[in-house]
Amino acid sequence: MCHRKQKSEKLKRSNRQAILFNEREMNAINHYCKKFKVENKSKFMREAIITEVLRKFDQNYPTLWEDKQMNLF
Repeated sequence: MCHRKQKSEKLKRSNRQAILFNEREMNAINHYCKKFKVENKSKFMREAIITEVLRKFDQNYPTLWEDKQMNLF
């Protein structure tokens, strides 16, 4: 049980980030969520952002000759 609690503490979301949208962007998001029955917009946006970040990292994978390598995890 101790291992499970330790793991859940590492995954706890404690960093807040605010995003502002204009009316057209918000309308598009609301339309998407309604059309595809997205029940949790926060989860949807978080997953969309992380998917894009990981995709970009995958496309720009460090080469053998790069000086710095980022340790994300």
